[in-house]
Amino acid sequence: MDEEQLIIPWDLDGTLGDFFVPAFIEDMAQQVVTHYDMNVSQMEVITTKADKGGLIWKIDTDKGPMSLKILHRRPTRSLFSLGAQEYLVVEKKAKVPPIIKTKTGENFVEMGGKLWFVAEWIEPLEQVGKDLEGAKLLCGAIGEFHQLSKGYTPPNGAEKASRLYRWPKTYKKMVKKMDWFRDVAKAYPEMQASSTILAVIDMFEDQARNALQLLEQSSYYELAARGNKEWGLVHQDYGWSNGQRGADGMWIIDLDGVAYDLPIRDLQKLISGTMDDLGCWDFTWAKGMIDAYHETNPIEDGIFEILLIDMSLPNLFYKNVKELLYEPNLFMDGELDSLVSRIVEIDKTKWAVIEQLREEWKEGNSI
Repeated sequence: MDEEQLIIPWDLDGTLGDFFVPAFIEDMAQQVVTHYDMNVSQMEVITTKADKGGLIWKIDTDKGPMSLKILHRRPTRSLFSLGAQEYLVVEKKAKVPPIIKTKTGENFVEMGGKLWFVAEWIEPLEQVGKDLEGAKLLCGAIGEFHQLSKGYTPPNGAEKASRLYRWPKTYKKMVKKMDWFRDVAKAYPEMQASSTILAVIDMFEDQARNALQLLEQSSYYELAARGNKEWGLVHQDYGWSNGQRGADGMWIIDLDGVAYDLPIRDLQKLISGTMDDLGCWDFTWAKGMIDAYHETNPIEDGIFEILLIDMSLPNLFYKNVKELLYEPNLFMDGELDSLVSRIVEIDKTKWAVIEQLREEWKEGNSI
């Protein structure tokens, strides 16, 4: 009996093109769709995660348009996400794509060491405008998602994906990596970005240390002790493409990475990313986004404080610099040098906004 070929990342250096799919995976897809009660007339690759082993097709069927997806994570981890998607649709009537059952009533097909699943293709969906009103729609939608996801219990055999208790560890990791960035920059003085990184690393390291200290002095441990199901799920990859407007409101898609956590982790990432796009921190935008979220998932004072602490981390610097640990002789070029200089300028505008948010929250203006 032939051993099944496993799906592994097939394009680690990105040279095969965005839509390249190995032939054996195409063959597997043809086998997978036979497990469903539908006839497929056309398959179109929508996006790949070739560096991780994931893929999405849009498929035209006699039951309407669907998506066929290979989840790149471990099957037990993917089982957690699929269970969450079903819970949100069936139990909570949330606007996330319903999963199509196989002929035998399963949510997935396991093949090539991965879970595959089919979901409804929601039409029409469109991205909201990249303006404050669009940002508010995104925030309101993710607040509702957080609210509805409370109480989720994963199916038997699923990993319990949770980041709820890992916040101090995550902060400590960032502090430690700042030191590593410094060491690498010192080891490669000939690289263009080295001197810029060395000029700012102390500042960003202090920010990370201060945030860790504030977290440990906050009500974080007390809040986390309420447990996973009390807080529900965060999306972890939420933004302008995974929250889209449909005919009947905002839909949230691509739930592969959902995990238990304090909900404001998604909100912090969305606000910080938006400020990056704007090129500076803007109080009106930040307040508008928080208020929109607060309307669908009220933020208690302890959580609001942790939101501000999480914003105070050097998230933008860390996210954009961490790759230097892998190929410093290639990564620390002029492009990174310019990027770090831009991040420093954005960072200068952050602190006044955080302080103003804190003051207005105390005065009840955000409620």
